[in-house]
Amino acid sequence: MDLETGGTGLNDVCEIGWQDVVMGKDGKWHVTEERGALLVNPGRPISADTMAVHHILDAQVADAPLWKEIASKVLRPAGCLEALAAHRAAFEQRYCTPRLTGGTPWICTWKCALRLWPDLPRFSNQMLRYQRMPVGLVHDIGLPAHRAMPDAYVSAHHLRDMLNETSLDQLLAWSSEPGLLPRVPSGPDRGKRWDSLADETLQDFARDRDADIRFSAQTELACRGDRSEPRTIEPAQKSFL
Repeated sequence: MDLETGGTGLNDVCEIGWQDVVMGKDGKWHVTEERGALLVNPGRPISADTMAVHHILDAQVADAPLWKEIASKVLRPAGCLEALAAHRAAFEQRYCTPRLTGGTPWICTWKCALRLWPDLPRFSNQMLRYQRMPVGLVHDIGLPAHRAMPDAYVSAHHLRDMLNETSLDQLLAWSSEPGLLPRVPSGPDRGKRWDSLADETLQDFARDRDADIRFSAQTELACRGDRSEPRTIEPAQKSFL
């Protein structure tokens, strides 16, 4: 799956794209010919910021159905559906709620790529495309980038290779956890592997605001036998609900 949006509201979808990955009679997973995209009317003007990314114009979606009218038809197709998948699936899950999906589980191909191919330098959908050059990926079908169907098509090739490398259950398990980053993503320790850091440095990262950084540091500490929960530092200013 891939979504393009017109803003940050929960109904601001302006395009949905999909590409099926199916297990064949040979027991292997394959990218099929079943793919497509639909424009969606976000119900308000598309922001210039998002238009500059996907180049979808207000005039193109003016007569398109609303998200609530089209979502379930695409997200709950006829037949056997094992899972929905997207690259950095947390974004799609904001819009594809359990009410619309029927509670279908999600695979995040970004989180799974971190686990399966940790030695790669970068993990965006398009960088994986050119770093890995998946077999059978037709270059032109995967273009233009940042449109729903081409992006879904590229993600599907990563997903196919992941499913042929490990189990569906394993991908679902990894997707349910924060991302296990192979290296420190920023700051003075940027690019260093977690196993090269001192315990004290890892303890600091284990209190980071970013869930992926916290999880990655905590995982390394656990590997070293430190299974204690890091103390959370309370903010000086309390928040009010």
